[in-house]
Amino acid sequence: MHRTRIKICGITRAEDLHAAVSTGADALGFVFYPKSPRYVSPAQFAQLAMALPPYVSSVALFVNAGLEEVRAVVEAGQVALLQFHGDETMEDCARIAHAVKRPFVHAYRVKPDTTQRELLECELAYRAASPWFSSLLLDTYVDAYGGAGKVFDWSLIPKELAPRVVLSGGLSVQNATSAVARVRPWAVDISSGVEASKGIKDARKIADFIAAVRAADATIESEYPHERITGSSPGDPGSRR
Repeated sequence: MHRTRIKICGITRAEDLHAAVSTGADALGFVFYPKSPRYVSPAQFAQLAMALPPYVSSVALFVNAGLEEVRAVVEAGQVALLQFHGDETMEDCARIAHAVKRPFVHAYRVKPDTTQRELLECELAYRAASPWFSSLLLDTYVDAYGGAGKVFDWSLIPKELAPRVVLSGGLSVQNATSAVARVRPWAVDISSGVEASKGIKDARKIADFIAAVRAADATIESEYPHERITGSSPGDPGSRR
């Protein structure tokens, strides 16, 4: 069965971690940007990471962080994937990922005038630049770092790129099924859409969001039973070329 991977980002509490894991999240995101209300320190992450069960990935999100800051987090707890969400250059991402030996995702903030060709060329350039590159994470452009709970125009995503990207930006329980059925990304990433307040998750919203994504998967499987999604899987070292 086609299965969209799900990341719940902005985990700050053990109870939220357990809620996400128990309802079927594939990955959990931890924010290491001090200005974010979802920020956790390396020491806090070390404690939270100890509760991660096997085969649930941890993603470390950074905004314009230096190598030593990233290294401190990687050394504090198990980090499966880096997520660069600031103004890092392609060279910055490649250098840091190589230094700490972790695959990385690069956040691309999609503007209204972004073209399909720009997205395809960006992904191609990153793949050529680093064997540690895993995927683009497509988020909505706002004049700030991090998500703003806004949806961008999904039609801007090229069909040939969609099976390799992480879809983010304004996802919610209400639009998750249509987003996955329409875009059919490799993974989805949500933070504020499953919160009771900033940095505090709502266990019911997490469960409902995951159920909504699985409903889309079931629809895709029933309509295209013989189709197989191909492409790089974010965070899977075996997919790197």
